[in-house]
Amino acid sequence: MEKHSSPDKMREDLDNLLSKINALEVSAPDEYQKGIVKVLRFLVEGQMHSISEFEHLKKAIDLVTLQLFDVQNKINS
Repeated sequence: MEKHSSPDKMREDLDNLLSKINALEVSAPDEYQKGIVKVLRFLVEGQMHSISEFEHLKKAIDLVTLQLFDVQNKINS
């Protein structure tokens, strides 16, 4: 089973993919292919946003967990 990539690695891969999509847009000969490129760009940018939001959620969960431990310590004291 393959190990998950780190968020930084995923961002780097998505950024490289976005560069390739931008190159495709420049070389797209017709409106259909340009439309497909716009959809691809939207999906990649959405994935990049999702990675950022996931990182924020992880930090929020860590902060809530620390607060719970703090409250538990105060109750037990």
